[in-house]
Amino acid sequence: MSSTLTSERVVTLGARTATGAALDPDDVVRVARDGARVELSPDAASAIADSRRTIESLADDTEPHYGISTGFGALASTFIDPEQRAQLQQSLIRSHAAGSGAEVEREVVRALMLLRLKTLATGRTGVRLETAQAYADMLNAGITPVVREYGSLGCSGDLAPLSHCALAVMGEGQVRDAEGQLRNAADALAAAGLRPVALAEKEGLALINGTDGMLGMLLLALHDMRMLLRTADIAAALSVESLLGTDRVFADDLQQLRPQRGQALSAANLRALLAGSPIVASHRGPDDPSVQDAYSLRCTPQVHGAARDTAAHAASVAHAELASAIDNPVVTLDGRVESNGNFHGAPVAYVLDFLAIAAADVASMSERRTDRHLDPSRSKGLPAFLAHDAGVDSGLMIAQYTAAGIVSELKRLAVPASVDSIPSSAMQEDHVSMGWNAARKLRRAVDGLTRVVAIEIMTACRSLDLRAPLEPGRATGAVLACVRGMVDGPGPDRIVANEIDAVVELVRTGRIVTAAQDETGELR
Repeated sequence: MSSTLTSERVVTLGARTATGAALDPDDVVRVARDGARVELSPDAASAIADSRRTIESLADDTEPHYGISTGFGALASTFIDPEQRAQLQQSLIRSHAAGSGAEVEREVVRALMLLRLKTLATGRTGVRLETAQAYADMLNAGITPVVREYGSLGCSGDLAPLSHCALAVMGEGQVRDAEGQLRNAADALAAAGLRPVALAEKEGLALINGTDGMLGMLLLALHDMRMLLRTADIAAALSVESLLGTDRVFADDLQQLRPQRGQALSAANLRALLAGSPIVASHRGPDDPSVQDAYSLRCTPQVHGAARDTAAHAASVAHAELASAIDNPVVTLDGRVESNGNFHGAPVAYVLDFLAIAAADVASMSERRTDRHLDPSRSKGLPAFLAHDAGVDSGLMIAQYTAAGIVSELKRLAVPASVDSIPSSAMQEDHVSMGWNAARKLRRAVDGLTRVVAIEIMTACRSLDLRAPLEPGRATGAVLACVRGMVDGPGPDRIVANEIDAVVELVRTGRIVTAAQDETGELR
């Protein structure tokens, strides 16, 4: 897929913090993934100018002011002479650009830069307008600093990742241009008609003291999880139907006996997806041999619903962060310059870990449903492993192995990062959040959940085909048709990896949800 940015949408950053979020979560996704343009509003420009005047009035003060006329971190008590302060800012960024490992994804870096710009736009950081504008210009030019996997402890901000971005603004380090080509920052800026910024007092700190990386990854994950949880409901409906399960357990009055909001939403989706299914109707009534379905079928709303409620809680934390101005020190509305601890990533780190737990559990239940399709002792008449000629053919046997391997990794990724802390900066920063690490593993967990759900959908669709001449319901039938547009139905063994990849793409792009919603209306 080309990395060229083409979106014409404009996202405007204002100075709002006390009255609401300065950005909509969907706008972060649009800038990060779709290349929406960014601009600063007049009120943001005014707020930035006002706070800069405060910083400049303190720069000449003989009293030391942290980050303005002193060193940083454990060197906060070291006074810096005025003629050395420009060097101080450059040295801060160069020394903190200490990342290592693989490149971080472009969408993550763009989200990180946008969210740092969001805080600059509040006027609480003391940067100059030209410095804030440089971030907007780089985003709009499609210039993406190279940020490395390791370097953030999730406290005092995502220091190393943000420093690599600030380094690019200074015209140093490496970037990817709008076409994805690796270039020196100075060359990429010049090619885009932009000039490097020479940082002034306080600006170095303002560019790196933020939870922007972990917040950006949280917002991207929440966007994907909303779609994935609806897709997981679709996968479960396909399995309930093709495994001759009952839909009676999803009745609304039963859900009201336990009024968990997410559970009610998931059950409503399952009722809509299974409505009018000839397969479900074929075994409904006193002749149905099933007394109770297995938990992986019967308890779907309880698990998928709990994941929804977890995501809702995480979204409330993200909303508060979007309304925040995170820097240290900050310029207050009444003109004070105060140190604080708002850069600590604990609120974001906790929910990142919580979401990884939810992703692992939803995937675990999905894999159990997949396994039921393949076992003739539990699949109610389906051939072993859904094979064309069991013994000669292995069918989807190893697809379940793949799902099981992913689920095993998701369980390891569900171990929380936020309970760990390694002191740094000569014990000045003696308790850190590890929120960046929590965010990195959540991204992998979301990818794993996508693949496990896709394998269930692929498997359940083959089971539906094998139930012929019985017909699926309208919604599940539409999903079956969508999958069959990319993957052939039952038959002799063929390369399964290609089919898994095709269905993964249908899940990731939302085409599975769209196919179902064309028949059900919007799923929740």
